[in-house]
Order: sequence, then structure tokens, then C-alpha cells
Amino acid sequence: MSSTTLDRTVPTAPTARPEPRARFSDLLAAEWIKFWSLRSIPWVLGLSALVIVAANLKSALYTRDHYVPGDGDPAAMAQVALNDSYINASATILMLVAGAVGVIVIAGEYATGLIRTTLAAVPDRRAVLLAKACVLASVMLGFGVLTAGVSFGAGQAILSGLGIGQSVTDPLALRYVAAAALFGPVCALVGLGLGVVVRHTAAAVVGVVLVLFVLPSFFTETYRWSADLLHAMPLAAWNRLALISLAHRRPTDYPATVAGAWITYLVWPLVSLAVAAVVIRRRDH
Repeated sequence: MSSTTLDRTVPTAPTARPEPRARFSDLLAAEWIKFWSLRSIPWVLGLSALVIVAANLKSALYTRDHYVPGDGDPAAMAQVALNDSYINASATILMLVAGAVGVIVIAGEYATGLIRTTLAAVPDRRAVLLAKACVLASVMLGFGVLTAGVSFGAGQAILSGLGIGQSVTDPLALRYVAAAALFGPVCALVGLGLGVVVRHTAAAVVGVVLVLFVLPSFFTETYRWSADLLHAMPLAAWNRLALISLAHRRPTDYPATVAGAWITYLVWPLVSLAVAAVVIRRRDH
């Protein structure tokens, strides 16, 4: 009698493959979707754009209705025409709105707990922060280009009949428009940094107001140290870039420079992101 031996193979579980690492383009797409999923964002940006453009056009219309030919030298009237393109009140509105949007983008995730899900899916916290910053900066740059472009084009069209309209091909006019367009991303990234550090929406928005709007009022150009601190503020940098000449400004021993203003535009968002990167990496979320 013979016996047959049966070979039995024991099934083995398939080897689990590691999840593919998220590409940065995937992070950008995810952050883009999350950005526009915040219902308040489109409303805030839309209404702010209308208010900013309306305020600028109102200023241009006022100048048109009250301008007397030959009133003031050409350089002064060129400054008036550019000021009507983006008045200081509009720049202040842009600064506060952009800073608040930057706060909401990150602090809202802390409030809902979504940040934990995001960081669990993508352990590289700095990559998440960078993707969020890229989306925020691109949106606010588009917002700035739109409001500055429309305001400048419409405003100069209103003033062209008076002979004081400016062309965007002029280097000084181009600098004015560029400064207005870039002011939004600068302030938005500052707000993002404060949002990461504070993590509470209301407190971070208050921080934006204090740092960007209130703090510059404590410094003057009377002393060198005070002037240096004042010129290092984003709002003061905007004010300097918006001036085509210092001839009609109150004399001071420590005037701001155009190069220094551009450096301020660059340093604030970089430092804000650097601080945020350190905090988000070390903090337990």
C-alpha cells in the first residue's frame, strides 16, 4: 500500500508596500482646495476688492472735479495722480485684509483640528507650510494685481483729460503699481506666520493689527534708531515706495530709501515663514 504525500502551501499575506510620498504638486492642489473651501474667503476678497477700487476711483473723481489747470508744479501733480491710483486708505485696508486672510488659512485648521489630519497624512510639516504659503501668496498676488491694475487704469483714464494722467510704462508709475500689488502677499505671509505661532484666530488677527498697523505709530524719524525701526515696517515701506520724490515731504535727517523699502518687503515674509517653520516643526499638534 502506498501513500501519497500532499504538498500544502500555506497562503502568505501580500507584502505591504509603503505609501508613495506626497509630491509637492499634490500638496499645492490640496492647499488650493482647502483655501477656497473656506466660505468666508471669496466674500472677504470680493468685497474688499470692490471697496478698494471704489475708494481709489472716488479719489480720482474728486481730483478731477477740483483740479485747476496750472495748480501746482508737474512733479507734485504727478504724485497726486499716482496717489489717486491707490490711496493710503486702500493700502491700509489691503494690509489688514491680507493679514487676516493669512491668519484664517492656518488658524482655522487649528480650530477645527484639520491640521492634525493634514500633518498625519503628510509628516513633512515644513512642506505643508510651504505649500500653504505658496497658495496664499499666489492668491493675494492675483488680488493685488487685479485691484492695483484696475485702480490705476481707471484712475488715470479719469485724470487723462486734465493732462496729469500717468502711464504704467513710466518707471515710477510701474514701481507704484508693483508696490501696491506686492503689498498683499507680504502682509498675508506675516499673518500666516502669526497664525502658526498663536494658533488662535481672534488673537492672531489682533496681533496682525498691532504689528502691522499700530506698532509703526510708535516710531518717528526724529532719531536714527526710531527712524530705522519705522522704515523696517511694511506700512512705512509702502509709503516710501508710493513716493516718487521727497521734494514735497517734510525734511528729515533720516529719510527712508527705495532700496530699503524693497528689502523690507522681502525680509518680513521670509522671517515670518522661517519662524513659522521652526514652530510648526517643534510643536506637538
